[in-house]
Amino acid sequence: MATWNSRGLRGSTLEDLINRTNEKYKESGLALIQKIPTPITPIKIDKEHRHITLAYFDQKSTVDYIGAVQGIPVCFDAKECAIDTFSLQNIHAHQVQFMEAFERQKGIAFFLIYYSHRDVFYYLPYEHLRFFWDRAQEGGRKSFRFDELNPEYFLPQRSGIWVPYLDMIRKDLSDRPD
Repeated sequence: MATWNSRGLRGSTLEDLINRTNEKYKESGLALIQKIPTPITPIKIDKEHRHITLAYFDQKSTVDYIGAVQGIPVCFDAKECAIDTFSLQNIHAHQVQFMEAFERQKGIAFFLIYYSHRDVFYYLPYEHLRFFWDRAQEGGRKSFRFDELNPEYFLPQRSGIWVPYLDMIRKDLSDRPD
């Protein structure tokens, strides 16, 4: 469990930390990233407490976040993992297809994974995800292990920024062939 003075979630959700980070990036003029709401249709509403008690998803969502970083289109999804093995069941084919199309349009697509038991964030470039995805589609492992990850893509701790992913976008861009 993360302690109060660690970089851990400190009672917040991963989404909250990313939203706070995005707000800081926006205030600094570094990026404009928005959370994409998942469209739902309410079925039951508790009128007394004014909240939805039952709903269904209208359509498949694509990614959690979309926007621009210094003029570069960016989309990403956030996932949390409590063990060293990340199951690819957490990622859906329509997400991979959307990210592939996004990258074809010269955008940057990636996943931010929070390994909660280790209290570390990882930037998984689309191309790296695609390797694991294709391996699974060809009959290989349906997951990837923590020790298979490129250590250069773990997010550094940065004062005042909860999930500092901008440096990893720069690295992702520099690692791509021209």
